[in-house]
Order: sequence, then C-alpha cells, then structure tokens
Amino acid sequence: MTETLCRGRAARPFYSRVVAGSSALVGHWLLLGQADPDRLAMILADTARLAKLGDPDGTPDGATLTAWSGDATPPRWAARTALFLLVQMPARPTPRDADEACAWAYCWLRNREFPSLEAARDALPAHLHTPLYAVLEDAWHDHHGQRLI
Repeated sequence: MTETLCRGRAARPFYSRVVAGSSALVGHWLLLGQADPDRLAMILADTARLAKLGDPDGTPDGATLTAWSGDATPPRWAARTALFLLVQMPARPTPRDADEACAWAYCWLRNREFPSLEAARDALPAHLHTPLYAVLEDAWHDHHGQRLI
C-alpha cells in the first residue's frame, strides 16, 4: 500500500495531497516532540531559522502549532522544519497516512538540492526508503513541473 500512497487510485492532484498532509506532518512533530506545545513551537521556529528552512515572521505559540496540526494549513517553513526534525529522531517515525507521505516527500525535496530523483531516494534514511520511494517520484515531478496555483 505504501507504494501507492499518492499514485494510482488517488483522485486528487499531488499538491492538494501535500497541502492536506502538511497538517498531519506538523501534528506528527507535536505528537512525538518531548515538550509542551509552546516549547515545540519555539523549537520549530528557531530550527527553521538556523537550518535556513524558512523565515518565520515570529515565533508561534502552542495554540498556533496545535491549530496547524488540525484544520489550519501550516506555513511551508513549518512543514519543512517538522520533517527536518522528525527525520533526525531516534524513534525513526514514518508517515501515518497517504497525504502525510505526500507532504514528507514534498518537503524532502525542498529541504535539500538533489541532482536527480535517484539521488533524492538514495539520500533517504533507510527507514524511509519503503514509505517514500514511490511518492518521491510524484514529488519530483511536482517540484520540476510547471504547476499553476
């Protein structure tokens, strides 16, 4: 099933799935981070700045982070940074559903420069090879295509 997370039977366009999965990605950080939501929001914003994954206007509070993990769409920097932090966790988390997998793949390609799809796949941590292998191709095409939004 992981190989068809964003492909095949999915009726929605890839980017729509990324937007839907971004909240789940931020929620995954909120779930696994070992601090209260205010502290996790601060860590997310500070990491975004330090790792050059985005430039938050300010530091969100825990309520904002919680909203981003629910119905509110998080800013791109928050999803990119959540992935950056999740990938480094010793628990080796993986996406929990199809839309979240699309968001993980999308952010993976935007967090680093890769010369090819194969290089992006090869750079994945071992625990993410299976869940992201196929969806990374959709993310690659989205990243290098001309999407009008």
